[in-house]
Amino acid sequence: MARRFVDISVPLESGIRSDPPGFEPEIAYETHQQTAEQLCAFFPGLEPDQLPDREGWAIEWIKLSTHNGTHVDAPWHYHSTMDGGKRAIAIDEVPLEWCFQPGVKLDFRGFADGYVVSPDDIEAELSRIGHALKPLDIVLVNTAAGRRYGEDDYVSRGCGMGRDATMYLTERGVRVCGTDGWSWDAPFVYTKARWEETGDPAIVWEGHKAGREIGYCQIEKLGNLEQLPATGFTVSCFPVKITGASAGWTRAVAIFDE
Repeated sequence: MARRFVDISVPLESGIRSDPPGFEPEIAYETHQQTAEQLCAFFPGLEPDQLPDREGWAIEWIKLSTHNGTHVDAPWHYHSTMDGGKRAIAIDEVPLEWCFQPGVKLDFRGFADGYVVSPDDIEAELSRIGHALKPLDIVLVNTAAGRRYGEDDYVSRGCGMGRDATMYLTERGVRVCGTDGWSWDAPFVYTKARWEETGDPAIVWEGHKAGREIGYCQIEKLGNLEQLPATGFTVSCFPVKITGASAGWTRAVAIFDE
């Protein structure tokens, strides 16, 4: 059986607006010519002129957080506990079976920036695409942010998933979900305005904080979700294994059996 793969990750890049100021990754590239002496240092007496074309190795030095690029958040990111008071699991403790499951795409590109998605919105979209959620389905949310990745307005674009919407998914057995936005929650600029108006602390990071009640993972900064149908594919999103970490980078891929 032939398989088709769609990359639903974004690249790690320096110099683009992928995160709020001060949180962006920094990548320094060293060329083959620049590193010839590094290679020679491992072999006393070897000179750069003796290397083919006087070339060493290409290497990159990266300054980043576990939340740069396409990454999987572990329950530990949201709170110290999950599932009614148990210690929240870190990224190296996430069950691997959570990370390779049938995918479902919810198209929420029509919602305004800052809109907080409700359970009714999810039910309406599931009805439209004719899908009944199953335990361990990986639910991907396509928002208006996806096409703005790397642009100055990316962090403030797209709708977000509220506490009730998140609980709607996790109560039905979903343990991994994802978004092409900077955050699973609504962009902070809109939540800040609501906070200043209402003074209600329950609205702050409410989608994430739902993980206190039922532990789950979320993929953030997905890409190319517009290329996916609503169903009919498998998502692979195994996170990098970082001991005790709140997140791990992933090369998320949608796989189609054809």
